[in-house]
Amino acid sequence: MPKPYPQEFRDDVVRVAHNREDGVTLEQVATDFGVHPVTLSKWIRRADVDDGNKPATARTESAELHDARRRIRLLEQENEVLRRAAAYLSQAQLPEMFYPLVKELAANGIPVVLTWRVLQLARQPYYRRLAEPVTAGEVAEAYGANALFDAHRNDPEFGYRFLADEAREAGETMAVRTAWRICSTNRWWSASGKRRRGKNGRPGPAVHDDLVQRDFTADAPNRLWLSDITEHRTSEGKLYLCAVKDVFSNRIVGYSIYSRMKSRLAVAALNNAVARRGDVAGCVVHTDRGSQFRSRRFVHALNRHRMAGSMGRVGAAGDNAALESFFSLLQRNVLDQQRWDTHEQLRIAIITWIERTYHRRRRQTRLGRLTPIEFETIMTPAAQQAA
Repeated sequence: MPKPYPQEFRDDVVRVAHNREDGVTLEQVATDFGVHPVTLSKWIRRADVDDGNKPATARTESAELHDARRRIRLLEQENEVLRRAAAYLSQAQLPEMFYPLVKELAANGIPVVLTWRVLQLARQPYYRRLAEPVTAGEVAEAYGANALFDAHRNDPEFGYRFLADEAREAGETMAVRTAWRICSTNRWWSASGKRRRGKNGRPGPAVHDDLVQRDFTADAPNRLWLSDITEHRTSEGKLYLCAVKDVFSNRIVGYSIYSRMKSRLAVAALNNAVARRGDVAGCVVHTDRGSQFRSRRFVHALNRHRMAGSMGRVGAAGDNAALESFFSLLQRNVLDQQRWDTHEQLRIAIITWIERTYHRRRRQTRLGRLTPIEFETIMTPAAQQAA
């Protein structure tokens, strides 16, 4: 049974199909990305339904499935209550601190009775407090603390200034000094630490040993992967690309593109690569010592997929030179070709160049003048037989 394509890859292919030039057919787009035209048509129809451009077809569901989904939704709501309550618990053990949270969750569709049960709140004090509500400043600070806690949980390496920016994006505007006071009170410090480094200082320690030692060779697919992050400016701000490269064929087996350089960018690229390659147990993933690759999220993702991590030295570009050469090609052939106005425009250009040109048209000397797709098609059966 064929492996499902990652959702980010599907969205990108649909995005390219919707923005294709005049004269380019859907069949040509499907060929460039290595998918069947019928599959691409299904993705486009599903995207139109999800975007509300076309009505969804009616689907009959059994009573058991409906009941299972109801129970799952209830569990998700209970987990959401406990997660959001953590920010309030860290401030004080007063029940009144939870009341703004109860109202916020109710506005998001979570029943008040369910929140009472999970947080073990009494009904009468809650309504009595609603009759005599807390001040607007207390409510605003509680909401702000909740937004800061969410941002800190997603990216523990962010300091209070970045957390304040994330809170503003979530709709909770506050002064930087206010964010510092809330974070300081609750001890939400950056995971990178507050120690000042001198001119010869080094970043955090590596969480993996260097298993590669600049030997960028592999005798079969999914034995050695390289990963790194590059950035480029647009009129809307920077856009970051995290790519995962298989050393065996030089193919970019996974990628993720985002407007912020967070740990989830690296995790999403790794998950997309695993989704497309299947059995990757034992594969070595070599990176630099960036905080995204040292994060708990990325380490947990490696362990979940039974992969081995590897890290090069600090300031040694040669320790990841095989992927730096790919980024150099991308810089010359795409990023430096013109001025990019929007993230969407640059994203389409990057994924089109990777899938259409680099994978299927650009022949490489190391691969015997074959493209990465041709090399894998020819050599993979031989490699599997040898194994």
